[in-house]
Amino acid sequence: MKIGCLKEIKSQEHRVGLTPASVRELTNAGHNVLVEKNSGAGINFDDGTYIAAGAKIVSDTAEIFNSCEMIVKVKEPQKSEYEQLKDGQILFTYLHLAADRDQTNGLIKSKSVAIAYETVIDKQGGLPLLTPMSEVAGRLATQVGAIYLQKHMGGNGRLISGVPGVSPANVTIIGGGVSGFNAAQMAVGLGANVTILERSPDKLRELDKHFGSSATIEYSNLETLERCVKQSDLVIGAVLIPGASAPKLVKKEWLKEMQPGSVLVDIAIDQGGCFETSHATTHKDPIYIVDDVIHYCVANMPGAVPLTSTLALNNATLPYILQIANKGWKNALQENPHLKEGLNVCHGNVTYKGVADSLGLNFVPPESFF
Repeated sequence: MKIGCLKEIKSQEHRVGLTPASVRELTNAGHNVLVEKNSGAGINFDDGTYIAAGAKIVSDTAEIFNSCEMIVKVKEPQKSEYEQLKDGQILFTYLHLAADRDQTNGLIKSKSVAIAYETVIDKQGGLPLLTPMSEVAGRLATQVGAIYLQKHMGGNGRLISGVPGVSPANVTIIGGGVSGFNAAQMAVGLGANVTILERSPDKLRELDKHFGSSATIEYSNLETLERCVKQSDLVIGAVLIPGASAPKLVKKEWLKEMQPGSVLVDIAIDQGGCFETSHATTHKDPIYIVDDVIHYCVANMPGAVPLTSTLALNNATLPYILQIANKGWKNALQENPHLKEGLNVCHGNVTYKGVADSLGLNFVPPESFF
């Protein structure tokens, strides 16, 4: 199969869909790989390294769109990209369609075969291609929250760890999944006063067993959520409904009762965000303020540490890329029902129910195309 890797064009995005090591695996398996010039330059993967791994470097994106059977990316295609997709061409990347009607319509119009990293599942029902970026985003959430609590950054001036005789910051983490768990690990490690809110009984027990007395684990309902948010210096939203829009859990009116300079970090912003006051920002302009509360809602948080993120992502995606390349998308998805869950749009139809429901579009089962 001829596989293309594009240079990411989203603002401040330096990750790359294929590392030179991944290219070597693909070319060793007999596939042809085209890599756009300077795709890995932001993380010091120069074109010569890609050439040594067996890739062909191209300077014109049109050559990739016109000749490649599968395109591998990191972030969702921008308008200039999805308008170049061809009928039947495979796109394998993060899509997050439930909060993006324009992109969804663009993929439908292209009649491409769009497979989303974030809805591929594993045997346990987990999200193996979302997990590495959730781990990165969760750890970053605590890190950036601590930075924006500093007074010169606009925060309330509280050191997240405190010092002897001075209380640490109150940190509330909404959601105890992968990103929430990692955010909590960082916050606990920094010495914050951490509360994790979760609804799943099994997850509550798991969190309690892991953190013990180092964090407070509470069932998430409106009462506990409102109380914890209003008392917090830092609130991290880490709620995920796979493939669907995130619920708006933190109400705008609560912000007026938070301490000025408190910080909200919305990890769920790719799926629309879990705060009523959330809207997507970029690394170039990462924050805004509502009712004296700082909002950090960067839609590609792991892009802040693109080297770590790219390596972690490729470790997870490469086996699936090889399956699709070796077998073709139909056979690969038929043989691997977990990979089949990644099919979001196919030949002009929405094939993931969460996306269809979120956008009010017709749902067509993936099996219809096999």
